[in-house]
Amino acid sequence: MNHKIFLGFVTLFLLATSGLVAQKKISILGDSYSTFYGHVTPETNLCWYGVPGEKKENDVKQVEETWWYRFINENGYKLERNNSYSGSTVCHTGYEKQDYSDRSFVTRMDNLGNPDLILIFGGTNDSWAKVPIGEYQYSDWNQADLYKFRPAFCQLLAYLIERYPKAEILNITNSELSDHITESMDEICRHYGITNVLLRDVDKQWGHPSVKGMASVSRQIATVIHNRSFLCWHF
Repeated sequence: MNHKIFLGFVTLFLLATSGLVAQKKISILGDSYSTFYGHVTPETNLCWYGVPGEKKENDVKQVEETWWYRFINENGYKLERNNSYSGSTVCHTGYEKQDYSDRSFVTRMDNLGNPDLILIFGGTNDSWAKVPIGEYQYSDWNQADLYKFRPAFCQLLAYLIERYPKAEILNITNSELSDHITESMDEICRHYGITNVLLRDVDKQWGHPSVKGMASVSRQIATVIHNRSFLCWHF
């Protein structure tokens, strides 16, 4: 085995056994896929999963079955903040062209606490609502620009990098989105040097991840992070 790789594995093992890895805090900026009633901040955010009295054709019934709970607990992290809002879009434009500036990702991006790792999981509602795409714009945004997806997503990443300079940032792209949204997120993530997790084959019920789908999302994110760690030690 390559000497550098061996040293990398030894170091990771020592960090894990000493409990240092478990101290890393994760914040989530998401939509309905990341909600669960009673487990979002602010608590007034609308939730899709776990809402008392609501019956949905989806088998996720407990918070422990969500992708983020699985990922955090199976990989030794700690939840800092889950700022997820059901139905929210990245940009200010919502369904039927309504103004979603009260819930958009760019409105909520400053309320993530003090994380070591930020997971962004959005774009699904932008795709479903067929929001305006706009042009790639990496600076000088005005309010009108933020009603279009590309400028809004650009500002989101630029702001997170500046606002949380010590945090690692990962973007998660849902499967089965429009080509415009998928390609735009991938291009903008490359511009800012942000890792983009392109999800594949996520099992869904009523448009949302099932228990099986949640496990798959968690697994795919963990694989990307673990591969990144391996490459860092290798090089």
